[in-house]
Amino acid sequence: MTVRAQAEARRAAVLGSPIAHSLSPVLHRAAYAGLGLTHWSYDRFEVDEAGLPGFFAKLGDDRWAGLSLTMPLKRAVIPLLDEVTETAAAVEAVNTVVFGDDGRRVGDNTDIPGMIAALGEHGVDTVESAAVLGAGATASSALAALARICTGPVTAYVRGETRAAEMRGWGERLGVDVRIAGWADAALAFEAPLVIATTPAGATDELALRVPGRPGTLFDVLYHPWPTALAAAWSARGCPVVGGLDLLVHQAVLQVERMTGRSPAPLALMRKAGEKALEAR
Repeated sequence: MTVRAQAEARRAAVLGSPIAHSLSPVLHRAAYAGLGLTHWSYDRFEVDEAGLPGFFAKLGDDRWAGLSLTMPLKRAVIPLLDEVTETAAAVEAVNTVVFGDDGRRVGDNTDIPGMIAALGEHGVDTVESAAVLGAGATASSALAALARICTGPVTAYVRGETRAAEMRGWGERLGVDVRIAGWADAALAFEAPLVIATTPAGATDELALRVPGRPGTLFDVLYHPWPTALAAAWSARGCPVVGGLDLLVHQAVLQVERMTGRSPAPLALMRKAGEKALEAR
């Protein structure tokens, strides 16, 4: 390896626990190949909240370009950073760390603009109202995305008052008119022009039989197994479905662009790599 190549070689990785299932290495490596960054590497590391400070303490290598973070690290990483972008601060969740040439560690959130980009790719640029199935970290990101594209109320269908209070709090913080409904009434969500399902695998299966004849757009954030029962029922009615792979690819595109300084990242190439990896599972 030449001195020049050594100087240009950069590292990136995804951290989380569990992490073995992550598609991030597949997507980022495909992007590096498409961009001609053959000297770049992207790995995965099993790191939990307790081990995160120690991992960061050993990062004294200026070859690091950035990190991708999954749960439960998105909030735990914040005290370890020099700066957090406004987008990440809005939901107190960092899924991207970019290492500057000056050594500064900047936390960002590409999930939110990734959601917006995925919806836009399917023709959803603005809606008058929306519904969110579930609560939690992904639901808060969904609310942050809706704050930018939804002009009216968002109804959140949740289980329990604790979750309801959390969603009300996020709504107030993000400037979204959030209305709460119980999970028993979740099928009423299908009356909205946009439904974002943020629940774990299997949680919405029971609702698949209650999808109306002509629903609006479904954004189901899961990507494996795919399609979910709800997504399959939606597609069977010939209506638009945005999937978790769409989100994963779009947020990864933004990560690649931030870490490499190259734009645009090869979205189509990254999506194809992700689809091939999922088919092999």
